[in-house]
Amino acid sequence: MGRRYAMIRWPMMALAISCIGTIGLADSAPLNVLLFTADDLHRDSLGCYGSPVEAITPNLDRFAREGIRFDNAHVNTAICEPSRKILASGLYGFNSGSMGFMPVRENVPIIHDILGEADYLTGVIGKLRHSTPKVSYEWDYAFGRRDMGDGRNPTLYYERSLAFFKMCREAGKPFYFMVNSEDPHLPWYNPEIGPVRGAEAPTRVYSPDEFPVPDHLPDIPGVRKALANYYNSTKRMDDTFGRVMQALDESGMRDNTLIVYLSDNGIPTPFSKCNTFLASTRTPFLVQWPGVVKPGSTNESLISSVDFAPTILEALALPALPQADGRSLVSLLKNPARDSGKTFIFTQVDSKVDGAAIPMRCIQNKKFGYIYNMWHRDDYYYRNNNEVDVMRAMEEAAENDPAIRARIMQYRYRSLEELYDLENDPGCLNNLVASPVYRNVLNSLRETMDATMQASGDPLLKAFRNRNDTAIVQEVFDQVYPDHNPNIERREWERF
Repeated sequence: MGRRYAMIRWPMMALAISCIGTIGLADSAPLNVLLFTADDLHRDSLGCYGSPVEAITPNLDRFAREGIRFDNAHVNTAICEPSRKILASGLYGFNSGSMGFMPVRENVPIIHDILGEADYLTGVIGKLRHSTPKVSYEWDYAFGRRDMGDGRNPTLYYERSLAFFKMCREAGKPFYFMVNSEDPHLPWYNPEIGPVRGAEAPTRVYSPDEFPVPDHLPDIPGVRKALANYYNSTKRMDDTFGRVMQALDESGMRDNTLIVYLSDNGIPTPFSKCNTFLASTRTPFLVQWPGVVKPGSTNESLISSVDFAPTILEALALPALPQADGRSLVSLLKNPARDSGKTFIFTQVDSKVDGAAIPMRCIQNKKFGYIYNMWHRDDYYYRNNNEVDVMRAMEEAAENDPAIRARIMQYRYRSLEELYDLENDPGCLNNLVASPVYRNVLNSLRETMDATMQASGDPLLKAFRNRNDTAIVQEVFDQVYPDHNPNIERREWERF
Protein backbone atom coordinates (compact mmCIF):
# COMPACT_ATOMS: atom_id res chain seq x y z
CA MET A 1 0.00 0.00 0.00
CA GLY A 2 1.21 3.51 -0.74
CA ARG A 3 1.79 6.01 2.05
CA ARG A 4 0.90 9.69 2.30
CA TYR A 5 3.47 11.78 0.42
CA ALA A 6 4.55 15.07 1.92
CA MET A 7 7.11 17.20 0.09
CA ILE A 8 7.73 19.61 2.95
CA ARG A 9 9.11 23.02 1.98
CA TRP A 10 9.60 25.26 5.02
CA PRO A 11 11.82 28.31 5.41
CA MET A 12 15.17 26.89 6.41
CA MET A 13 16.36 29.49 8.95
CA ALA A 14 13.13 29.44 10.93
CA LEU A 15 13.09 25.67 10.75
CA ALA A 16 16.59 25.28 12.15
CA ILE A 17 15.86 27.63 15.06
CA SER A 18 12.59 25.86 15.90
CA CYS A 19 14.27 22.46 16.10
CA ILE A 20 17.21 23.32 18.32
CA GLY A 21 17.04 22.58 22.02
CA THR A 22 14.34 19.93 21.95
CA ILE A 23 14.33 17.15 24.51
CA GLY A 24 14.49 13.40 23.95
CA LEU A 25 11.59 11.02 23.65
CA ALA A 26 10.64 8.77 26.51
CA ASP A 27 12.71 5.65 26.97
CA SER A 28 9.68 3.52 26.20
CA ALA A 29 9.22 5.02 22.75
CA PRO A 30 9.68 2.73 19.72
CA LEU A 31 13.17 2.59 18.26
CA ASN A 32 13.87 4.89 15.30
CA VAL A 33 16.05 3.94 12.33
CA LEU A 34 18.40 6.17 10.36
CA LEU A 35 20.07 4.67 7.30
CA PHE A 36 22.85 6.75 5.75
CA THR A 37 24.24 5.67 2.38
CA ALA A 38 27.24 6.97 0.50
CA ASP A 39 27.24 6.71 -3.29
CA ASP A 40 30.16 4.93 -5.02
CA LEU A 41 32.48 4.90 -2.01
CA HIS A 42 35.64 2.78 -1.94
CA ARG A 43 35.66 1.18 1.51
CA ASP A 44 39.34 1.75 2.15
CA SER A 45 38.93 5.51 1.70
CA LEU A 46 37.64 5.79 5.27
CA GLY A 47 40.09 6.35 8.09
CA CYS A 48 38.40 3.69 10.21
CA TYR A 49 39.16 1.17 7.44
CA GLY A 50 42.81 2.11 7.24
CA SER A 51 43.02 5.15 4.96
CA PRO A 52 46.17 7.13 5.71
CA VAL A 53 44.73 10.27 4.12
CA GLU A 54 44.86 13.00 6.73
CA ALA A 55 41.48 13.64 8.37
CA ILE A 56 39.53 12.38 5.35
CA THR A 57 36.55 11.06 7.35
CA PRO A 58 36.72 12.31 10.96
CA ASN A 59 32.96 12.17 11.48
CA LEU A 60 32.67 8.58 10.32
CA ASP A 61 35.80 7.55 12.20
CA ARG A 62 34.27 8.88 15.41
CA PHE A 63 31.00 7.13 14.57
CA ALA A 64 32.88 3.85 14.11
CA ARG A 65 34.61 4.25 17.48
CA GLU A 66 31.22 4.74 19.13
CA GLY A 67 29.61 1.71 17.46
CA ILE A 68 30.52 -1.49 15.63
CA ARG A 69 32.58 -1.85 12.46
CA PHE A 70 32.05 -4.86 10.17
CA ASP A 71 35.25 -5.65 8.28
CA ASN A 72 33.96 -8.17 5.73
CA ALA A 73 30.75 -6.57 4.51
CA HIS A 74 29.59 -6.58 0.89
CA VAL A 75 26.73 -5.26 -1.17
CA ASN A 76 25.12 -7.97 -3.29
CA THR A 77 24.87 -5.82 -6.42
CA ALA A 78 27.47 -3.13 -7.16
CA ILE A 79 25.12 -0.72 -8.95
CA CYS A 80 23.29 2.08 -7.14
CA GLU A 81 19.58 1.47 -7.80
CA PRO A 82 19.46 -2.34 -7.69
CA SER A 83 21.69 -2.21 -4.61
CA ARG A 84 19.16 -0.01 -2.82
CA LYS A 85 16.28 -2.26 -3.84
CA ILE A 86 18.02 -5.13 -2.05
CA LEU A 87 18.06 -3.03 1.13
CA ALA A 88 14.31 -2.53 0.84
CA SER A 89 13.34 -6.10 0.02
CA GLY A 90 15.89 -8.39 1.66
CA LEU A 91 15.92 -10.25 -1.67
CA TYR A 92 18.40 -10.67 -4.48
CA GLY A 93 17.38 -8.63 -7.51
CA PHE A 94 16.25 -11.60 -9.56
CA ASN A 95 13.82 -12.51 -6.76
CA SER A 96 12.44 -9.00 -6.22
CA GLY A 97 12.20 -8.08 -9.89
CA SER A 98 14.82 -5.32 -9.67
CA MET A 99 17.46 -6.72 -12.01
CA GLY A 100 18.82 -3.30 -12.88
CA PHE A 101 17.35 0.18 -12.95
CA MET A 102 13.83 -0.99 -12.30
CA PRO A 103 11.49 -1.14 -9.30
CA VAL A 104 10.67 -4.04 -7.03
CA ARG A 105 7.59 -5.92 -8.28
CA GLU A 106 4.37 -4.61 -6.74
CA ASN A 107 3.47 -7.96 -5.18
CA VAL A 108 6.83 -8.30 -3.36
CA PRO A 109 6.73 -7.36 0.36
CA ILE A 110 9.23 -4.67 1.40
CA ILE A 111 10.40 -3.36 4.74
CA HIS A 112 8.49 -0.11 4.15
CA ASP A 113 5.16 -1.99 4.14
CA ILE A 114 5.81 -3.45 7.58
CA LEU A 115 7.04 -0.12 8.94
CA GLY A 116 3.92 1.60 7.66
CA GLU A 117 1.68 -0.95 9.36
CA ALA A 118 3.59 -0.24 12.58
CA ASP A 119 2.82 3.49 12.19
CA TYR A 120 6.36 4.59 11.36
CA LEU A 121 6.85 7.77 9.38
CA THR A 122 9.24 7.21 6.47
CA GLY A 123 11.51 9.86 5.04
CA VAL A 124 14.16 10.06 2.34
CA ILE A 125 16.55 12.79 1.21
CA GLY A 126 18.75 12.37 -1.84
CA LYS A 127 18.68 9.55 -4.43
CA LEU A 128 14.87 9.70 -4.35
CA ARG A 129 14.09 7.68 -7.46
CA HIS A 130 16.79 5.11 -6.83
CA SER A 131 15.68 4.65 -3.21
CA THR A 132 11.91 4.45 -3.82
CA PRO A 133 11.33 0.67 -3.85
CA LYS A 134 8.12 0.47 -5.87
CA VAL A 135 6.34 2.70 -8.34
CA SER A 136 3.36 2.86 -5.98
CA TYR A 137 5.30 3.65 -2.83
CA GLU A 138 4.89 7.12 -1.32
CA TRP A 139 7.20 8.42 1.39
CA ASP A 140 5.89 10.63 4.17
CA TYR A 141 8.74 13.08 3.58
CA ALA A 142 10.91 13.21 0.48
CA PHE A 143 13.44 15.45 -1.23
CA GLY A 144 15.39 14.44 -4.30
CA ARG A 145 18.81 15.38 -5.59
CA ARG A 146 17.86 18.78 -6.97
CA ASP A 147 16.27 19.79 -3.66
CA MET A 148 19.48 18.82 -1.84
CA GLY A 149 21.95 21.00 -3.72
CA ASP A 150 22.63 18.26 -6.26
CA GLY A 151 22.78 15.88 -3.28
CA ARG A 152 26.07 17.54 -2.31
CA ASN A 153 25.14 20.30 0.14
CA PRO A 154 25.82 19.43 3.81
CA THR A 155 23.89 22.45 5.07
CA LEU A 156 20.73 21.38 3.25
CA TYR A 157 21.08 17.84 4.61
CA TYR A 158 21.29 19.31 8.10
CA GLU A 159 18.22 21.51 7.61
CA ARG A 160 16.06 18.86 5.90
CA SER A 161 16.99 16.34 8.58
CA LEU A 162 15.98 18.76 11.34
CA ALA A 163 12.66 19.30 9.60
CA PHE A 164 11.93 15.59 9.41
CA PHE A 165 12.82 14.98 13.04
CA LYS A 166 10.54 17.86 14.06
CA MET A 167 7.73 16.44 11.91
CA CYS A 168 8.03 13.04 13.62
CA ARG A 169 8.16 14.54 17.09
CA GLU A 170 5.06 16.65 16.50
CA ALA A 171 3.24 13.60 15.11
CA GLY A 172 4.35 11.49 18.08
CA LYS A 173 5.53 8.72 15.75
CA PRO A 174 8.78 6.80 15.27
CA PHE A 175 10.69 7.15 12.03
CA TYR A 176 12.61 5.33 9.33
CA PHE A 177 14.84 7.89 7.67
CA MET A 178 16.97 7.09 4.61
CA VAL A 179 19.64 9.74 4.05
CA ASN A 180 21.51 9.37 0.76
CA SER A 181 24.57 11.39 -0.15
CA GLU A 182 25.29 11.79 -3.86
CA ASP A 183 28.98 11.95 -2.94
CA PRO A 184 31.38 10.54 -3.98
CA HIS A 185 29.45 9.71 -7.15
CA LEU A 186 30.69 11.35 -10.34
CA PRO A 187 31.15 14.18 -11.15
CA TRP A 188 33.79 14.53 -8.44
CA TYR A 189 34.49 17.91 -6.86
CA ASN A 190 37.03 19.84 -8.92
CA PRO A 191 38.38 22.88 -7.04
CA GLU A 192 39.26 24.53 -10.37
CA ILE A 193 35.52 24.63 -11.14
CA GLY A 194 34.09 24.96 -7.64
CA PRO A 195 30.57 24.07 -6.43
CA VAL A 196 27.84 23.75 -9.05
CA ARG A 197 24.05 23.24 -9.03
CA GLY A 198 23.63 24.32 -5.42
CA ALA A 199 26.37 22.15 -3.97
CA GLU A 200 28.83 23.25 -1.30
CA ALA A 201 32.60 22.94 -1.35
CA PRO A 202 34.17 20.27 0.89
CA THR A 203 35.92 21.46 4.02
CA ARG A 204 39.23 20.21 2.62
CA VAL A 205 40.59 19.48 -0.87
CA TYR A 206 43.40 17.10 -1.80
CA SER A 207 46.34 17.02 -4.16
CA PRO A 208 47.40 14.00 -6.24
CA ASP A 209 50.29 13.07 -3.92
CA GLU A 210 48.26 12.77 -0.70
CA PHE A 211 46.66 9.34 -1.00
CA PRO A 212 47.29 5.71 -1.99
CA VAL A 213 45.94 4.45 -5.30
CA PRO A 214 43.52 1.50 -4.86
CA ASP A 215 44.99 -1.92 -5.60
CA HIS A 216 42.87 -2.42 -8.72
CA LEU A 217 44.21 0.70 -10.50
CA PRO A 218 47.66 1.60 -11.86
CA ASP A 219 49.59 4.23 -9.92
CA ILE A 220 50.16 6.75 -12.71
CA PRO A 221 49.89 10.56 -12.70
CA GLY A 222 46.64 10.73 -14.67
CA VAL A 223 44.90 8.33 -12.30
CA ARG A 224 46.17 10.25 -9.28
CA LYS A 225 44.93 13.54 -10.74
CA ALA A 226 41.45 12.10 -11.19
CA LEU A 227 41.38 10.46 -7.77
CA ALA A 228 42.29 13.72 -6.02
CA ASN A 229 38.81 14.94 -6.95
CA TYR A 230 37.33 11.65 -5.73
CA TYR A 231 38.88 12.30 -2.32
CA ASN A 232 37.48 15.84 -2.37
CA SER A 233 34.02 14.37 -2.82
CA THR A 234 34.65 11.75 -0.14
CA LYS A 235 35.54 14.54 2.25
CA ARG A 236 32.28 16.32 1.44
CA MET A 237 30.35 13.08 2.04
CA ASP A 238 31.87 12.96 5.53
CA ASP A 239 30.93 16.62 6.02
CA THR A 240 27.35 15.71 5.13
CA PHE A 241 27.30 12.77 7.52
CA GLY A 242 28.55 15.01 10.31
CA ARG A 243 25.80 17.56 9.70
CA VAL A 244 23.09 14.87 9.73
CA MET A 245 24.43 13.53 13.04
CA GLN A 246 24.40 17.10 14.37
CA ALA A 247 20.74 17.40 13.43
CA LEU A 248 19.93 14.10 15.12
CA ASP A 249 21.74 15.20 18.28
CA GLU A 250 19.86 18.48 18.33
CA SER A 251 16.55 16.67 17.91
CA GLY A 252 17.13 14.84 21.19
CA MET A 253 16.38 11.49 19.56
CA ARG A 254 19.82 10.02 19.01
CA ASP A 255 19.68 7.86 22.13
CA ASN A 256 16.61 6.16 20.70
CA THR A 257 17.83 5.70 17.13
CA LEU A 258 19.54 2.76 15.45
CA ILE A 259 21.94 4.14 12.82
CA VAL A 260 23.40 2.17 9.92
CA TYR A 261 26.03 3.46 7.49
CA LEU A 262 27.14 1.81 4.24
CA SER A 263 27.90 2.49 0.58
CA ASP A 264 25.77 1.28 -2.31
CA ASN A 265 28.84 0.00 -4.23
CA GLY A 266 32.52 0.62 -4.83
CA ILE A 267 34.34 3.49 -6.51
CA PRO A 268 33.23 4.33 -10.09
CA THR A 269 36.37 3.22 -11.91
CA PRO A 270 37.36 0.23 -14.05
CA PHE A 271 37.44 -3.03 -12.07
CA SER A 272 35.04 -1.72 -9.42
CA LYS A 273 31.49 -0.38 -9.74
CA CYS A 274 29.14 -2.33 -12.03
CA ASN A 275 31.21 -5.49 -11.63
CA THR A 276 31.69 -8.29 -9.10
CA PHE A 277 35.32 -7.84 -8.07
CA LEU A 278 36.37 -7.31 -4.46
CA ALA A 279 36.57 -3.54 -4.99
CA SER A 280 33.08 -3.66 -6.56
CA THR A 281 31.13 -5.05 -3.64
CA ARG A 282 33.15 -4.53 -0.45
CA THR A 283 31.47 -1.83 1.59
CA PRO A 284 31.93 -0.03 4.87
CA PHE A 285 29.27 -1.20 7.31
CA LEU A 286 28.99 0.73 10.58
CA VAL A 287 26.21 0.52 13.17
CA GLN A 288 25.26 2.35 16.34
CA TRP A 289 22.46 1.04 18.53
CA PRO A 290 22.44 2.87 21.87
CA GLY A 291 22.35 0.55 24.85
CA VAL A 292 22.88 -2.54 22.67
CA VAL A 293 26.01 -2.18 20.52
CA LYS A 294 29.18 -1.91 22.53
CA PRO A 295 31.25 1.09 21.42
CA GLY A 296 34.50 0.24 19.71
CA SER A 297 33.36 -3.22 18.59
CA THR A 298 34.51 -4.94 15.43
CA ASN A 299 33.30 -8.07 13.68
CA GLU A 300 35.06 -10.17 11.04
CA SER A 301 32.00 -12.07 9.82
CA LEU A 302 31.01 -12.21 6.19
CA ILE A 303 27.79 -10.21 5.85
CA SER A 304 26.01 -8.48 2.98
CA SER A 305 23.42 -5.83 2.27
CA VAL A 306 20.67 -8.42 1.76
CA ASP A 307 20.90 -8.88 5.56
CA PHE A 308 19.84 -5.28 6.23
CA ALA A 309 16.03 -5.62 6.08
CA PRO A 310 15.84 -8.76 8.28
CA THR A 311 18.14 -7.04 10.78
CA ILE A 312 16.06 -3.88 11.05
CA LEU A 313 12.79 -5.74 11.45
CA GLU A 314 14.16 -7.95 14.22
CA ALA A 315 15.71 -4.95 15.99
CA LEU A 316 12.32 -3.19 15.92
CA ALA A 317 10.51 -6.36 17.06
CA LEU A 318 8.36 -6.20 13.92
CA PRO A 319 7.15 -9.14 11.80
CA ALA A 320 9.75 -10.60 9.46
CA LEU A 321 9.43 -10.43 5.70
CA PRO A 322 7.62 -13.56 4.46
CA GLN A 323 10.61 -14.32 2.23
CA ALA A 324 14.19 -13.09 2.46
CA ASP A 325 17.53 -14.08 1.01
CA GLY A 326 19.33 -12.41 3.93
CA ARG A 327 19.66 -13.14 7.63
CA SER A 328 19.31 -10.87 10.64
CA LEU A 329 22.54 -9.55 12.14
CA VAL A 330 20.99 -8.70 15.51
CA SER A 331 22.86 -11.49 17.30
CA LEU A 332 26.16 -10.02 16.02
CA LEU A 333 25.18 -6.52 17.09
CA LYS A 334 24.47 -7.78 20.58
CA ASN A 335 27.56 -9.97 20.74
CA PRO A 336 30.37 -8.93 18.34
CA ALA A 337 32.36 -12.04 19.24
CA ARG A 338 29.83 -14.17 17.38
CA ASP A 339 30.21 -15.20 13.76
CA SER A 340 27.51 -14.87 11.12
CA GLY A 341 28.03 -18.48 10.07
CA LYS A 342 28.35 -17.46 6.43
CA THR A 343 31.30 -18.98 4.60
CA PHE A 344 30.81 -16.98 1.40
CA ILE A 345 28.96 -14.04 -0.13
CA PHE A 346 26.92 -14.33 -3.34
CA THR A 347 27.00 -11.21 -5.52
CA GLN A 348 25.50 -10.49 -8.90
CA VAL A 349 25.01 -7.99 -11.72
CA ASP A 350 22.24 -8.25 -14.32
CA SER A 351 21.83 -5.01 -16.26
CA LYS A 352 23.25 -1.50 -16.09
CA VAL A 353 21.97 2.03 -16.50
CA ASP A 354 21.69 2.03 -20.31
CA GLY A 355 19.67 -1.20 -20.31
CA ALA A 356 22.51 -3.44 -21.43
CA ALA A 357 22.39 -6.89 -19.84
CA ILE A 358 25.84 -7.89 -18.58
CA PRO A 359 25.00 -10.83 -16.31
CA MET A 360 27.71 -11.76 -13.80
CA ARG A 361 27.69 -13.96 -10.72
CA CYS A 362 30.34 -14.18 -8.01
CA ILE A 363 31.12 -16.32 -4.98
CA GLN A 364 33.55 -14.71 -2.55
CA ASN A 365 34.93 -16.01 0.71
CA LYS A 366 37.71 -14.35 2.69
CA LYS A 367 40.40 -15.98 0.56
CA PHE A 368 39.13 -16.34 -3.00
CA GLY A 369 36.69 -14.85 -5.45
CA TYR A 370 35.15 -16.80 -8.34
CA ILE A 371 33.29 -14.95 -11.10
CA TYR A 372 31.07 -16.31 -13.88
CA ASN A 373 30.58 -13.84 -16.76
CA MET A 374 27.54 -15.09 -18.63
CA TRP A 375 27.78 -12.17 -21.08
CA HIS A 376 31.27 -13.17 -22.25
CA ARG A 377 31.84 -13.65 -25.97
CA ASP A 378 35.04 -13.25 -27.92
CA ASP A 379 33.54 -10.51 -30.08
CA TYR A 380 32.03 -8.51 -27.18
CA TYR A 381 33.75 -5.90 -25.09
CA TYR A 382 32.71 -4.50 -21.76
CA ARG A 383 32.27 -0.83 -20.95
CA ASN A 384 30.18 1.31 -18.63
CA ASN A 385 29.56 4.97 -17.95
CA ASN A 386 31.85 5.15 -14.90
CA GLU A 387 35.17 4.99 -16.74
CA VAL A 388 35.72 8.65 -17.71
CA ASP A 389 38.93 10.30 -16.45
CA VAL A 390 40.48 7.21 -14.87
CA MET A 391 40.10 5.06 -17.97
CA ARG A 392 41.19 7.94 -20.17
CA ALA A 393 44.41 8.20 -18.16
CA MET A 394 44.94 4.45 -18.45
CA GLU A 395 44.39 4.51 -22.21
CA GLU A 396 46.90 7.31 -22.67
CA ALA A 397 49.48 5.47 -20.58
CA ALA A 398 48.78 2.21 -22.42
CA GLU A 399 50.13 3.67 -25.65
CA ASN A 400 53.64 3.12 -24.25
CA ASP A 401 53.02 0.69 -21.37
CA PRO A 402 52.23 -2.92 -22.37
CA ALA A 403 51.23 -3.87 -18.82
CA ILE A 404 48.54 -1.19 -18.63
CA ARG A 405 47.40 -2.08 -22.13
CA ALA A 406 47.04 -5.73 -21.06
CA ARG A 407 45.10 -4.61 -17.98
CA ILE A 408 42.66 -2.67 -20.15
CA MET A 409 42.20 -5.62 -22.46
CA GLN A 410 41.56 -7.83 -19.44
CA TYR A 411 38.77 -5.43 -18.48
CA ARG A 412 37.27 -5.08 -21.95
CA TYR A 413 37.34 -8.75 -22.91
CA ARG A 414 36.51 -10.58 -19.73
CA SER A 415 37.10 -14.31 -19.40
CA LEU A 416 34.11 -16.60 -19.08
CA GLU A 417 35.37 -17.48 -15.59
CA GLU A 418 37.70 -15.63 -13.25
CA LEU A 419 39.43 -16.74 -10.06
CA TYR A 420 41.35 -14.44 -7.73
CA ASP A 421 43.41 -14.87 -4.60
CA LEU A 422 41.82 -12.08 -2.57
CA GLU A 423 44.29 -12.31 0.29
CA ASN A 424 47.36 -11.78 -1.88
CA ASP A 425 45.77 -10.04 -4.86
CA PRO A 426 42.90 -7.83 -3.58
CA GLY A 427 43.06 -5.77 -6.77
CA CYS A 428 42.13 -8.87 -8.78
CA LEU A 429 45.03 -8.41 -11.17
CA ASN A 430 45.92 -12.05 -11.83
CA ASN A 431 43.19 -14.40 -13.08
CA LEU A 432 44.07 -17.89 -11.79
CA VAL A 433 41.30 -19.80 -13.52
CA ALA A 434 43.72 -21.64 -15.82
CA SER A 435 46.28 -22.41 -13.14
CA PRO A 436 46.50 -26.13 -12.25
CA VAL A 437 47.67 -25.14 -8.77
CA TYR A 438 44.20 -23.73 -8.02
CA ARG A 439 42.16 -26.41 -9.77
CA ASN A 440 40.67 -27.77 -6.53
CA VAL A 441 39.78 -24.26 -5.34
CA LEU A 442 38.12 -23.53 -8.68
CA ASN A 443 36.07 -26.73 -8.65
CA SER A 444 34.99 -26.16 -5.07
CA LEU A 445 33.79 -22.62 -5.81
CA ARG A 446 32.02 -23.81 -8.95
CA GLU A 447 30.11 -26.30 -6.80
CA THR A 448 29.26 -23.57 -4.31
CA MET A 449 28.07 -21.33 -7.13
CA ASP A 450 25.84 -24.08 -8.55
CA ALA A 451 24.31 -24.89 -5.16
CA THR A 452 23.73 -21.22 -4.33
CA MET A 453 22.13 -20.43 -7.67
CA GLN A 454 19.85 -23.42 -7.27
CA ALA A 455 18.88 -22.60 -3.68
CA SER A 456 18.18 -18.95 -4.46
CA GLY A 457 16.18 -19.60 -7.63
CA ASP A 458 18.64 -17.83 -9.90
CA PRO A 459 17.26 -17.84 -13.46
CA LEU A 460 20.80 -18.15 -14.85
CA LEU A 461 21.41 -21.59 -13.34
CA LYS A 462 20.82 -23.45 -16.62
CA ALA A 463 23.26 -21.15 -18.40
CA PHE A 464 25.89 -21.67 -15.70
CA ARG A 465 25.58 -25.43 -15.87
CA ASN A 466 25.93 -25.25 -19.67
CA ARG A 467 28.36 -22.34 -19.75
CA ASN A 468 30.37 -23.75 -22.64
CA ASP A 469 27.28 -24.31 -24.83
CA THR A 470 26.71 -20.99 -26.60
CA ALA A 471 23.27 -21.98 -27.92
CA ILE A 472 21.88 -22.78 -24.46
CA VAL A 473 23.48 -19.69 -22.94
CA GLN A 474 21.90 -17.48 -25.63
CA GLU A 475 18.53 -19.15 -25.08
CA VAL A 476 18.64 -18.34 -21.36
CA PHE A 477 19.90 -14.82 -22.09
CA ASP A 478 16.97 -14.11 -24.40
CA GLN A 479 14.48 -15.49 -21.86
CA VAL A 480 15.81 -13.59 -18.85
CA TYR A 481 16.71 -10.31 -20.58
CA PRO A 482 14.12 -9.82 -23.35
CA ASP A 483 14.53 -6.03 -23.24
CA HIS A 484 18.31 -6.10 -23.51
CA ASN A 485 19.84 -3.02 -25.09
CA PRO A 486 22.85 -4.42 -27.00
CA ASN A 487 25.31 -1.84 -25.76
CA ILE A 488 28.05 -4.45 -25.50
CA GLU A 489 29.09 -4.13 -29.12
CA ARG A 490 30.15 -6.99 -31.39
CA ARG A 491 33.36 -5.46 -32.68
CA GLU A 492 36.98 -5.19 -31.77
CA TRP A 493 38.07 -2.47 -29.40
CA GLU A 494 39.72 -0.13 -31.86
CA ARG A 495 42.06 2.02 -29.79
CA PHE A 496 44.98 -0.40 -30.13
